[in-house]
Amino acid sequence: MNESTPCCPDCGVKMEEMKLHAGGHQLRFVSDEGKDGILGSLGMKQQFDANAFVCSECGLSRLYADLDE
Repeated sequence: MNESTPCCPDCGVKMEEMKLHAGGHQLRFVSDEGKDGILGSLGMKQQFDANAFVCSECGLSRLYADLDE
């Protein structure tokens, strides 16, 4: 995530970036939109990494799609 680290909307402290894994794999957002070019013509969908942030004070967790990929 290129922007500054997000702050917790409940506590106001900076959130800590963490990796979120499910079944040994990193989570990804998958769009209904096809990819550009030949991959899109083959049915491949746009995918974005999921960046996870957690508040160390209250435990609030947020996921952000990395749209800069």
